[in-house]
Amino acid sequence: MANGIAADFSMLRGEPPIKYLTKANMLAAQGRDITRFEIGQPDFDTPDNVKEAAKKALDEGFTHYVPTMGIPELVEAIQDDIAKSRGFRPDKEQIMVLPGAKPGIFLGLMTTIAMGYEVIYQNPFYFQYDSLVGYMGAKKVQIPLYEKDEFRMIPEQIQDNISDKTGLILLNSPQNPTGGVLSKKDVHAIAEMAEEHDSYILSDEIYSKMLYDGEKHYSPSYLDECKERTIIVDGFSKAYSMTGWRLGYMVAPKEIIHKADHLFADIGSCTTSFVQKGGVEALKNGQYFVDHIMEHFTRRREAIVSGLNEVPGMSCIYPKGAFYVFPNIKETGMKSEELANYMLDEAGVCLLPGSAFGSQGEGYLRLSYARSVEEIEKGIGKMKEAMAKVL
Repeated sequence: MANGIAADFSMLRGEPPIKYLTKANMLAAQGRDITRFEIGQPDFDTPDNVKEAAKKALDEGFTHYVPTMGIPELVEAIQDDIAKSRGFRPDKEQIMVLPGAKPGIFLGLMTTIAMGYEVIYQNPFYFQYDSLVGYMGAKKVQIPLYEKDEFRMIPEQIQDNISDKTGLILLNSPQNPTGGVLSKKDVHAIAEMAEEHDSYILSDEIYSKMLYDGEKHYSPSYLDECKERTIIVDGFSKAYSMTGWRLGYMVAPKEIIHKADHLFADIGSCTTSFVQKGGVEALKNGQYFVDHIMEHFTRRREAIVSGLNEVPGMSCIYPKGAFYVFPNIKETGMKSEELANYMLDEAGVCLLPGSAFGSQGEGYLRLSYARSVEEIEKGIGKMKEAMAKVL
């Protein structure tokens, strides 16, 4: 059966950054000086103590299969971290270690929704959400985020869209691409709505340790401690600068973890053994590193926001979390993809069009400020010069 694949793989698309990254690499190979704001990857090296823990595990022969759910030491370290950061200690049977946070989003959706279900999520959104919801045949219920609300998903918006068909609400706070952060009142109201309508919540909390101006992270798990309907997805890539390590986890009701365990056992057997040892060290002795990089990101945030507000035709609010800005470009009169291409071709600045993150992203750009202050100032200078030519 040449056409016997039932799933609609057309719904799965490559991440838009690849297009711009590839072109930027090509221009750089030709000798162009390219300033990079497109990729959400910290530019810091992984902490030395984390690397040493993984090296030690390798030297000691810790290179074989380990439990699908994760090694006991890491599961316990996650329990401790959740207790400290979310206020409850999940049972070990509620935790599953995975090769990155993305598999947690995939497995969270796979184990809770099916064709015909409705899934509520933000627009603009992180690409994976939209792709996977569509791939699974669920109905997309996208909630528009507005700059006037600091790109928060307002509970009243969900109230107007939730129904008995709502299988899951997908949250992301701090958010990619806008840096928006849900308040305690927002999160509590959303959690209570999910309980009222018997809907699951999948909360992508990968940026939970990356907040500014005294902001605190609030998780919808406060209501049920991930025992009934809440799924937390988190990982090590961002806060510990471990993107290439591919290490994350999910905390969920035991029946969800049980299903995910069976699925992942068939797909990947287990998460890399010695990498998990690095994760243990990160959670136990890595807070100094998180504090260190957030000092840098605070200065970078100031540099890029103040700089963008001086670029003709642009304005930018301060993000409250993560390391992205989402400047408004409506006064330029250009579409976001047109402007992104112009910046790369004319200025040698690689950034992403807001439209790549959904219809609500049109009129904006996304820039990652995971770059030095010097590099940020250099890129902003090039953007000013480029815009002075067209405005």
